[in-house]
Amino acid sequence: MPLAAVMPISFFKPLLPRDLDAVVVYLRTVKRVRYDTPLPEYKKPVHHDPYPEAEKGFTEAMMADPVKRGAYLVTIGHCMECHSPREKGVSDYTSLGKGGRAFSPSAVTEFPSTWKGTIAPKITSHRTAGIGAWTDAEIKRAITKGISRDGRKLRPPMGFEYYSRMTEADLDAIVAYLRTVPPLQ
Repeated sequence: MPLAAVMPISFFKPLLPRDLDAVVVYLRTVKRVRYDTPLPEYKKPVHHDPYPEAEKGFTEAMMADPVKRGAYLVTIGHCMECHSPREKGVSDYTSLGKGGRAFSPSAVTEFPSTWKGTIAPKITSHRTAGIGAWTDAEIKRAITKGISRDGRKLRPPMGFEYYSRMTEADLDAIVAYLRTVPPLQ
């Protein structure tokens, strides 16, 4: 049975064995629920956009390099899924971090209504159109607290609650990687 298109499997493809093992160990702690799951009914074609970093893969040795570790974390966090533009329902990863994914009123049927009107911002290294002029602390605050450089509260679907307990080392790695994202306008 294919997974629904909303399951971002292309971002999880490069999980390191230790991280995949940790997911399995956690899932085994979740209390089993007896439920007859009906076969899925997909109203749209199942399509997964291949994400370049995931296709290349990662190794344990690469995790010593903060930029590569940051690329790994951004990949499995599927940050660029929203922070890269979409054309006709397909992500454009040639414009990595350029933002623009809109959660418009017409998308409310697919996404929670609290996301209505949200447009994912640019997170390239561009100094005015992206986050290139932001300090490391400002980027970390946006990731973990959902507060923009100007003090504005970020809107869903930015999952800052999920990232709020990241280690300082992981945040440093993410910032190091984001600083390498080409400065597209």
